[in-house]
Amino acid sequence: MDKLDRKLLRLMQPDASLSVAELADALGMSKSACWRRIQKLEESGVIRQRVTLLSPAKLGLGLTVLISIRTNQHNQAWADKFREVVQSIEGIQEVYRLGGQIDYLIKAVVTDMAGYDLLYQSLIEADLFDVTASFVMEEIKSTTVLPIGPGQALTS
Repeated sequence: MDKLDRKLLRLMQPDASLSVAELADALGMSKSACWRRIQKLEESGVIRQRVTLLSPAKLGLGLTVLISIRTNQHNQAWADKFREVVQSIEGIQEVYRLGGQIDYLIKAVVTDMAGYDLLYQSLIEADLFDVTASFVMEEIKSTTVLPIGPGQALTS
């Protein structure tokens, strides 16, 4: 990944709606050369997808919950079932398997406490050992922008 690729990514991350013409102009290159760079970055997996970010609050999803899960089932069958359950539940945005005292961390958005209870009832189908929820009172920083420094190398 060269300097132009990094600059292109820095332009695209906060605003994926920029046209190829706008990006090319900002980079000082032709539209076709810019488009080839974008395609190369997509094919290599550096650009995973382009999305539209929505406001949860404007959609009536006013409660963000962080759910910590511990399990006493450390086998593949349980892990497969857990993956299946969390993949099927709308509102779950992120799921991480962790090292340490907590086995999994889930970020979800729901309408309200009753919405969380419905999500919780779906989650416990996975035979969980311990579930702890923390409710977001204020979002201080939320970004999808990754740091793209001059030393970033393209990896496979």
